[in-house]
Amino acid sequence: MRAVDATEQFRAARDFLLRHREDYTTAYEGFVWPRPALFNWALDWFDVIADGNDRPALHIVEENGTESVTSFATMAARSDQVANWLRAQGVRAGDRVLVMLGNQTELWETALAAMKLRAVVIPATPLLGPADLRDRLARGRVRHVIVRAGDTAKFAEARGEYTRIVVGGEGADVDADGWRAYEASHQESTHFEPDGVTRAADTLMLYFTSGTTAHPKLVEHTHVSYPIGHLATMYWIGLRPGDVHLNISSPGWAKHAWSNLFAPWNAEATVFIHNYTRFDAARLMAEMDRAEVTSFCAPPTVWRMLIQADLTQLRRRPREVVAAGEPLNPEVIETVRREWGATIRDGFGQTETAVQVANSPGQLLKAGSMGRPTPGYVVELLDPVTGAPGATEGEIALDLTNAPVGLMTGYHGDPERTAEAMAGGYYRTGDIGSRDADGYITFSGRSDEVFKASDYKISPFELESALLEHEAVAEAAVVPAPDSLRLNVPKAYIVLAAGWEPGPDTAKLLFAHSRAVLSPYKRVRRIEFAELPKTVSGKIRRIELRERTAAGSTAEYEESDLS
Repeated sequence: MRAVDATEQFRAARDFLLRHREDYTTAYEGFVWPRPALFNWALDWFDVIADGNDRPALHIVEENGTESVTSFATMAARSDQVANWLRAQGVRAGDRVLVMLGNQTELWETALAAMKLRAVVIPATPLLGPADLRDRLARGRVRHVIVRAGDTAKFAEARGEYTRIVVGGEGADVDADGWRAYEASHQESTHFEPDGVTRAADTLMLYFTSGTTAHPKLVEHTHVSYPIGHLATMYWIGLRPGDVHLNISSPGWAKHAWSNLFAPWNAEATVFIHNYTRFDAARLMAEMDRAEVTSFCAPPTVWRMLIQADLTQLRRRPREVVAAGEPLNPEVIETVRREWGATIRDGFGQTETAVQVANSPGQLLKAGSMGRPTPGYVVELLDPVTGAPGATEGEIALDLTNAPVGLMTGYHGDPERTAEAMAGGYYRTGDIGSRDADGYITFSGRSDEVFKASDYKISPFELESALLEHEAVAEAAVVPAPDSLRLNVPKAYIVLAAGWEPGPDTAKLLFAHSRAVLSPYKRVRRIEFAELPKTVSGKIRRIELRERTAAGSTAEYEESDLS
């Protein structure tokens, strides 16, 4: 297939979703994944839409008020320069390139340039320390690194034969430690010639998962699984050409690629970024107003902080608002609906996939539900005993008979784990959900987090969602605590909202709330007020909480002692 055919096929699929963005039934039943044999998203899509296009592709506002706006045309030209320069530094097709940059223009330039070179990108958050970097350099077999000037010292302890490229460095093109200045790329030609064809199955990205319950896995994506797969993400968010999209996410993690790269540029929308060191709701809304943001994606933690402010400060309210990743309590949804006239829509996906299940524009929303399968995804619930599809409650899985494009190749270098995840003709997410008569799926929790208490299955997610309904609770994590009578009982680690003090009085209030909103067998029996251990991506490390709980604690409150 010629590249022009692949581009036309991609555009046709995208335009179909745009035409039916609020007609879920037609979109789901009529969508067909483009499956080109040859495809390079940077060359065959981005450069095509960027040709002569002076509309903003990327708009970044810094905390100090400085800002940069890069047009589609300029971004295409700069990525050509960077690709030419990286080629001169020895970057070749198939080389692994670890990219550890912040939300800065060079991050997007590098992503496109690496694609054009057919190099393999390993995204990394700047929050990583030397130990994490050593693991990524070794397991990722990294040959080149591109990092900010302030992070070069972390690599002093990370030995290896790799090209070192620094963004924002000073001095000569190559310094005494061997760091090469990225800024030299500005001297290169803006005309790039690829040195070969890009096959759809070629590896594009290797993502390390966050490692909340185990050693981080290395997820492998191709030149179609994320670029084309995120047509589904574009559909979920409700993006249109000309939109200005703000997604609050840290570079280095999959959600950043979802909503700060592929989904918005699939839609020909502007990516808007507001960089800050400390969250300021009023400042964020002021910048959203000024940039005329039309769609907004944020994790529930940000939404909870936002509603503590006066939401009416935002005069130009976004048309689309979405959230994913954690339980979102009803109070947040109702407050945003009342003040902005928009309903936050949930979505479900993983590093291993694009969005699989979502509440897309125009659908009836059901409280607590993630929505229905997105176009291109056949989602089954596998019976926990037999493993057969069609269960009303079970493991969320994707039918591989006609595998969705937006699914990983597998776990790189780990065939056993890949085989386990793909067993029986299904990709098994490891997440548990239930499906109602209308096809709506509600998330219950991770299969490795669900536990038994008095022979009843307990979903930590459900209990955490219930706790978050109380105004005193800012964050909550529920794990099993050993109990001589019930085997386990639910224990909640709680971070309190501003103005609340830890102690028996607050614990007593939360136990009463638990009794009021949860069935007797589900209610929280123990509470401890503590900060939650998290991965560098901000996800709760439940394995650490389980270990802490098993070791015992003198700082917890038991319901029986306070009733």
